[in-house]
Amino acid sequence: MKCALTYYVHACVRLSVIQVKDDHEKQQQDSHVGSKDENIDRGNWTNKKEYMLSMIGYAVGLGNVWRFPYLAYKNGGGAFLIPYVIMLAVAGIPLFFLESSFGQFCSQGPVNVWRALPIFQGVGVAMVLVSTLVGIYYNVIIAYSLYYMFASFQSPLPWSDCFYWSNSNCSLTPRGTCFIMYLVALQRSSGLDETGPVVWHLALCLLLGWLLIAAALYRGIKSSGKVVYFTATFPYVVLLILLIRGVTLEGARDGIGFYIGSQSNLTKLGEAEVWRDAATQIFYSLSIAWGGVTALSSYNKFHNNVFKDALTVCLTNCGTSVFAGFAIFSILGHMAHVYGKPVSEVAQAGFGLAFIAYPDALSKLPISPLWSILFFFMLLTLGLDSQFAGIEVISTCLQDAFPDTFKSKRSIISVGTCAILFLLGLLCVTQAGIYWVTLMDQFCAGFVLLIAALLELVGVVYFYGGNRFIKDIEMMIGTRSSLFWLWWRACWFFITPAVITVILVWSLLTFRPPSYGTVQYPAWGVALGWCMIAFCLIWIPLVAVWKILCAQGNPWQVGQHLPVARAPAGTVEVGSLHTLAKYI
Repeated sequence: MKCALTYYVHACVRLSVIQVKDDHEKQQQDSHVGSKDENIDRGNWTNKKEYMLSMIGYAVGLGNVWRFPYLAYKNGGGAFLIPYVIMLAVAGIPLFFLESSFGQFCSQGPVNVWRALPIFQGVGVAMVLVSTLVGIYYNVIIAYSLYYMFASFQSPLPWSDCFYWSNSNCSLTPRGTCFIMYLVALQRSSGLDETGPVVWHLALCLLLGWLLIAAALYRGIKSSGKVVYFTATFPYVVLLILLIRGVTLEGARDGIGFYIGSQSNLTKLGEAEVWRDAATQIFYSLSIAWGGVTALSSYNKFHNNVFKDALTVCLTNCGTSVFAGFAIFSILGHMAHVYGKPVSEVAQAGFGLAFIAYPDALSKLPISPLWSILFFFMLLTLGLDSQFAGIEVISTCLQDAFPDTFKSKRSIISVGTCAILFLLGLLCVTQAGIYWVTLMDQFCAGFVLLIAALLELVGVVYFYGGNRFIKDIEMMIGTRSSLFWLWWRACWFFITPAVITVILVWSLLTFRPPSYGTVQYPAWGVALGWCMIAFCLIWIPLVAVWKILCAQGNPWQVGQHLPVARAPAGTVEVGSLHTLAKYI
């Protein structure tokens, strides 16, 4: 008996040594897994800074610069901050906290994380598909930024006056920015029906954008985590420089006052549209339901304080939006002063602000090429950070779905994904490209995200169990008092689902067919937009039916499978009764 026990102990030791050796060899083979990583299969962030900078870079995007300032002045100036902060508290932070906790607890991407709730796995598929579609056209905006940045390396700036590229209509306006955008940069056609040839200078900029992303993601989070040290911090440096320069200009006070100061209108708070705009801006600026929050947090170590991180990212994101508004409107105020017009006539939203109004304002400054280069380089870095996470969503899901095939091929996945999306994006750099970008932006980044977020809450809170999920979070961050969880329970169970439902219904009731300026979209274009939505959402019921047909038990039992939490090295995984049963 003693000999048998001794033999058993020695055998166990040998097996342990072999396992450690195999794990070490795997880490050496897999460039995305470090020697100090807790998760030897998927890898972890090298350090906390890289995760936080990546998450902030993902959340803080182009919308913080070109959408929030416009919404603020449109909806009452400083008064708009009241509904904005309220929506951040009742919808933004609760959803961000839920998604990041879900990803960290299960250590899986936005599709595999739903193995915890099999009939809801189609929600993860919808998130990946919408991230893919958005990634196609989002990089076109990066291509615009690259083109304008390269065009800024000359003096005077090509849009500062009516030069050889303009037509007779240029004399009707004091600025030539819109003409260089439409006639030279975009070579815009008359509408979606007239596709026209590929605009090759934009195609080359698009290729360069994808090459930058592929290079940054070559080793997954191990390489992108290094890049974000620059790309996530540089925009703040530029915004600070632009703000300091802007407030010294004549007319800056009028611009800032129009944005959030003396022109604030508290009566706007009685309008329902103001509250809807605040909610949608919070929802989209935090990148909720895109899958990126779940994917990035899945590489955290198990006991990382996910609550503190979520709170920090959300507050930083919203603070950046407010801060960017001061930098934008101080210079727009100077532009209005130069033209002798009110600020309301020079302020625009979206593409108009980023590629027409603000470049025109910069062209009126001394050393204008310098300010223009800084501005468009800032837009480039803002866009790249968001794209890093968007492509990481696709790569993570492929790796999670086929670990044996793709585990050591992260570079191939990243490069292959970028190459495919580049080819698909060529349609968006034709002469009708801007119409395709606008169409995809209005349909893909709208209803799908609202529905996915609502089903995400329903699945986690009502099927898996909100109280059970809270216990899972406490495994990671430690036990908290019932008073601490009171607010999160109220939001997850009632307030946040109600807010999303109201936004969704309101958006459907107030839906208007997309247009670009005065150009209306044809009926087939609008129908194609709805087909994009259907293509993303159809997988939710299809996957649910397939899981029910393939599984044993009734639908409720299928939907209530417990998630498996990836535990730290040397401990037993927790969370699933079936998993625990293997160790009893």
